[in-house]
Amino acid sequence: MVERMEFRKIIAVDFDGTLSLGSIYPALGDPNIDLINELRKWQNCGNKIILWTCRDGVLLDNAIDFCEKYGLIFDAVNDNLPEIVKFFGNNSRKIYADFYIDDKNKKMEEFIKYKERKL
Repeated sequence: MVERMEFRKIIAVDFDGTLSLGSIYPALGDPNIDLINELRKWQNCGNKIILWTCRDGVLLDNAIDFCEKYGLIFDAVNDNLPEIVKFFGNNSRKIYADFYIDDKNKKMEEFIKYKERKL
């Protein structure tokens, strides 16, 4: 089995509402410069960035081009990193990451409290 480097992190990040702000899908919005710059810093320190989005085809290409315009180059797109596939012995449909950044994220505790208020 392949050993993972303990110091390196994998970050999966969504596009619409996360890297791109203020637009309605499928339009491209404004770049989330603060997030893009932070991801670039993490990547420059050896961490890996995966674009994790529902976009595909031309819309996916547009999102990738949008991010590349601001200097964010992904290590993978809607797929696991090759070393993770090797580590687990398969390419799971779920993207493996240490951090998932998405405008729709909820921590477990937030979800439980949200559910209690809304039911």
